[in-house]
Amino acid sequence: MSAVIGIDVSTTATKAVLVGETGRVLGIGTAEYGYDVPRPLWSEQDPGLWWAGAVSAIRAVLHAAGVSGDEVVAVGLTGQMHGAVLLDGAGEVIRPAILWNDQRTAAECDAIRATVGPERLIELTGNDALTGFTAPKLVWVRDHEPDHWRRVRHVLLPKDYLRLRLTGEYAMDKADGSGTILFDLAARDWSPEILAALGIDPAWMAPTHEGPSITGSITAAAAAATGLRAGTPVVAGGGDQSANAVGVGAVTPGTVALSLGTSGVVFATTDQPTFDPRGRVHAFCHAVPDRWHLMSVMLSAAGSLRWFRDALAPGEDFGDLVTAAAEVPAGSDGLLFLPYLTGERSPHPDPLARGAFVGLTVRHDRRHLTRAVLEGVAFGLRDGLDLMAAAGLPQPAQIRASGGGTASPLWRQILADVLGAEIATVDTSEGAAYGAGLLAAVGAGWHETVEGAAGAFVTATPVAVPGPDAARYAEAHALYRGLYPALAPTFRRT
Repeated sequence: MSAVIGIDVSTTATKAVLVGETGRVLGIGTAEYGYDVPRPLWSEQDPGLWWAGAVSAIRAVLHAAGVSGDEVVAVGLTGQMHGAVLLDGAGEVIRPAILWNDQRTAAECDAIRATVGPERLIELTGNDALTGFTAPKLVWVRDHEPDHWRRVRHVLLPKDYLRLRLTGEYAMDKADGSGTILFDLAARDWSPEILAALGIDPAWMAPTHEGPSITGSITAAAAAATGLRAGTPVVAGGGDQSANAVGVGAVTPGTVALSLGTSGVVFATTDQPTFDPRGRVHAFCHAVPDRWHLMSVMLSAAGSLRWFRDALAPGEDFGDLVTAAAEVPAGSDGLLFLPYLTGERSPHPDPLARGAFVGLTVRHDRRHLTRAVLEGVAFGLRDGLDLMAAAGLPQPAQIRASGGGTASPLWRQILADVLGAEIATVDTSEGAAYGAGLLAAVGAGWHETVEGAAGAFVTATPVAVPGPDAARYAEAHALYRGLYPALAPTFRRT
C-alpha cells in the first residue's frame, strides 16, 4: 500500500493526516500546544513546538493506521500563515516567532504605506499593510530589536521551519510567500522593490515553489525522529487557506469556498491576479500552479458563537443553543449583532472594531441573541463576498463550506439565504491538512494536476439553497451595514 501525509502546523496543534491512493483518510495524528502573550496585543510561539508536534503527530498517525513509514511516498505541508520565523546563519531560531494574530505593528503598517506608497503597495502585492502580515513584523524587529536584526540570515514561515527540520532545505511555496506582502503578486515571487524599500536582504528570503513541486526529501535525522523513510519527497504545499481550498476542491476559476471556523474565510480561485484597489480583501497566489485567489477574512465567525456560549450559556451544548434559535423568525425580530469581537479585517481592516448587539428590547430572549449571532456572522461574510464581487468576481452559484460551523443545518440555511448561493459540504473534514495531502499526491505522481487530484478525491454535496427568507435577510443586511460607520467613533474611545 502507498500513502501520502499532509501536515498542518496550526496555531494550537500540529495535525498529520494519512491519505490513501483512493483519497480516503487512513488516519489522523494530532499534537497540541499553546502560544505566548508576553504583552497585550502580542502573540508569539516557540518554533520548537512545531517540530516536536510534527514528530508526535506523524508517529501517532503511522501507529494508529498500522502503516509503515516506508509506505509513505510523499509529504505535503501547510500551516498558519504570516508568522515571522527569524533564523541565524546556522539555521538557529533567533527569537520566538511573531504570529498572524499579533497586533503590535499598527505603526509599522503606517510606515510601510508611507515608504512604499499605499497605492503602489496594493498594486504590487495585492494587499494593504495589515498587522497580521509578515512584513510589518519584520519592520518591527528591525526598529525595536536591532541586536536580533543584525543576526538575521533567513526568514521563514511556520510550516517552512518544519520543512527545514524535515529536509534541511530553505524553501517556501508561492501561496504562503504572497501572504508576507513582500511578493510581486503578478510575478509570483519576491518583489525587489518592496524588499529594498523595507531594508530586507533578498538573500534572506527562501526560493519559492508551486504547491505540488518537490522541495527536498526527508533527511536521515528526520527519518529517525519521525519514522518516515529517508529520501521521502516533501512538496512545497501551501498556506492554510489555499491548502484548505485544495482540500474542498476550490481549485478552478469561479469555485468559491467558505471556511467557518474560529475565523471566517470566503475564498475564490481566479486565473489572473485580481485585487481590490483599496486592499479590503486579500489577494494571494494559490497553491495551484498559475492560479491566484481573492479572500475575505472575518476574525470572529464561529468564534463569535463560542464567545456567546461561554459568556451567556457556559457548559451548554452548541447544538441545543442553535436548535432553540430555530424557533425565532429570520431577522431575530429586529435584533442585530456585530461580530467584531477581536477587531476585523474584511471589510473593515480595523483592529479597534468591537462587537455589539443592537436593537435589544424586552421581547428578546436567549434564542434571539443566538440567532442574531448566526445572522451577524453571515452578514459579515456577505460583506466580504460583496467586496470580491466589486473586484470582478461573478456571483457564485455554489459555495463549498467547511469548518465546525457548517455542522448546523440552521446556520447552513442562513448562509444560503444571506450569500444567495447553494451551500455544499464535502466528504472530508480535514481541511488544510487534507489539501496538503492532495498536493503531495500530485508530487508523488498519483495525479498529473491538482485539479485532477481534487476531481478524483473530493465530492461536494448540496445541503442548503436560498429560500423564502432571503428577501428578509437582504433588508436586515442593509441595516447591518450601517452599524459599523455609526459605531466606529465609539470604538476608538473604549
